[in-house]
Amino acid sequence: MKSSLAPGIRLITNFSRDSWYRGFILILTFLFYTAYHLSRKPISIVKSELHRNCSNVIQPKDINITNNVTWCDWPPFDQDNYQTLFGVLDNCFLVAYAIGMFFSGIFGERLPLRYYLSFGMLMSGLFTCLFGLGFYWNIHSLGYYAFVQVMNGLVQTTGWPAVVACVGNWFGKGKRGFIMGVWNSHTSVGNILGSLIAGVFVSTAWGLSFIVPGIIIACTGVLCFFFLVETTHPFPCFHEKVCLSCLFVCQSGQERSQEVGETAPLLRDSSIVDPSINGAVSTEPDVIVEEHSEAISFLGALRIPGVVEFSLCLLFAKLVSYTFLYWLPLYISNVAHFEAKEAGDMSTLFDVGGILGGILAGLVSDYTGGRASTCCVMLVVAAPMVTLTYTFSFCVGMLLLCGALVNGPYALITTAVSADLGTHESLKGNARALSTVTAIIDGTGSIGAALGPLLAGVISPTGWNNVFYMLISADILACLFLSRLVYKEAQRWCGCGPRARG
Repeated sequence: MKSSLAPGIRLITNFSRDSWYRGFILILTFLFYTAYHLSRKPISIVKSELHRNCSNVIQPKDINITNNVTWCDWPPFDQDNYQTLFGVLDNCFLVAYAIGMFFSGIFGERLPLRYYLSFGMLMSGLFTCLFGLGFYWNIHSLGYYAFVQVMNGLVQTTGWPAVVACVGNWFGKGKRGFIMGVWNSHTSVGNILGSLIAGVFVSTAWGLSFIVPGIIIACTGVLCFFFLVETTHPFPCFHEKVCLSCLFVCQSGQERSQEVGETAPLLRDSSIVDPSINGAVSTEPDVIVEEHSEAISFLGALRIPGVVEFSLCLLFAKLVSYTFLYWLPLYISNVAHFEAKEAGDMSTLFDVGGILGGILAGLVSDYTGGRASTCCVMLVVAAPMVTLTYTFSFCVGMLLLCGALVNGPYALITTAVSADLGTHESLKGNARALSTVTAIIDGTGSIGAALGPLLAGVISPTGWNNVFYMLISADILACLFLSRLVYKEAQRWCGCGPRARG
């Protein structure tokens, strides 16, 4: 009796070597940016430990207490203006990140992505650890922590433009929103893991809440150096003749080239010549004719239709998202009187909702062809949902739903929309624009990410309800900036405008 091939092996062999490399790169870049976000999250968890309600803390007998109100706090955050000081720390990171992002895309286009990412992750690990070492070195200087935050913000800008450009080199136009929506869940996964890891150490030795994530991102930097392949071009043809350099499947040089919209690279330089001419297939798949196109200028990227509108929309969408990222654990701790670990664990529900929201936004925008409309609808619904979250902030379902609606548009703009605009028809095949376009969009959004936590720190002493009013206003403004694009998409659906690309 002839034995059949095992189902698992049959499944594996259905995927080409090309598919396996694509999956490997997707997982690898997912891990990289998970590590980036994992190292950003501890500060929001540790805030409630740096300034506590000392009247609820058991006083050790061997400590000479001089102030019954602030004895358990960590100076200089033991003052009444501690919320403002926390806002300063947040903004040292976020302002440096926003400024650095506009330059990071330019560097990302001109430097090898593998070296650029590896350097960024190693340096980010260093500065994250330095913040935690302040606990063991007994440092109480606001200037020290502010300096570490500024430097960490600058080196963290290496991440986003580089990983988006790398994924853009490997993955095609088909189902772009869904693929990038799933891939973009690394943001929320990193936030969740960062919260859980920081929560383990926050009540015993909060320095480890930074040191452990710092070591993790440094290790991923080493992983990046040894394993990242930033583009398909350097790959040789193996004995199966899977020619990744030009994405043509060749069986002994005889089979006709197959290029599918689902797998053709996003970034296809116009100078790369198709080896199939008049039906004849070249038997020399390694030969690629290249003319290095010039990297796009900053002003040239701004002139791409839609870049300005989506950038301004992201400014306000990211303002809302990062306010929740940095202040939700402290809000839960203050209002519900939870311990730091419990507040941090509950705040992860918002990030779980963000994963679902990013995937949903990608699916809907792929199906409808309306990126702007999808973002606008989610932002409109998110505004009243923020109000309900303020009222029922400790309801699991409410935190999940709010996270989905707030982070869904943010995830869609920073991934699929950036890829759309970075490969726009007006670029005429220039494959070196995606990093700059991504940096402009995310850099503008990072301005909002810096403003949100700062305003929350200033406004929160007047009442948390005023903070939520600010978030609702930001959601409405984000919708307004997309109104022109939504109108154009509605015209296209009605048959009054040109059809969507891809």
